[in-house]
Amino acid sequence: MARVSATKKEKTSTLWAFLIELALYAVFVTGYFFLVLHYLSGWLQDLHLHHVKTYALIAIVLIIGQAVVLESVTTWLLRLLRGGRSE
Repeated sequence: MARVSATKKEKTSTLWAFLIELALYAVFVTGYFFLVLHYLSGWLQDLHLHHVKTYALIAIVLIIGQAVVLESVTTWLLRLLRGGRSE
C-alpha cells in the first residue's frame, strides 16, 4: 500500500508543477502580447500593408522567439523556485 501512496504523491507533485508552469507561462505570454502590441503594432501594421513577405518572416521570427525565450525563462524560474532540483 505504501508503494501506491508514493506513486500518488509523485503524480500530485507532477500535476502541481505542471499547473504552476502553465500559470507562469500564461502570465508571460500575456505580458509578451501586450508588449508587442504596444511597441511594435504600428511597425507591424506598416509591414503588413506594404511588405507582406517581410511581415510574414518577422511574424514567424517573433513567434519562434517568444516560444524559445519564454520557455527558457519559465524553466529557469521554476528551477530557482525548487531550489535547484531538476525533474
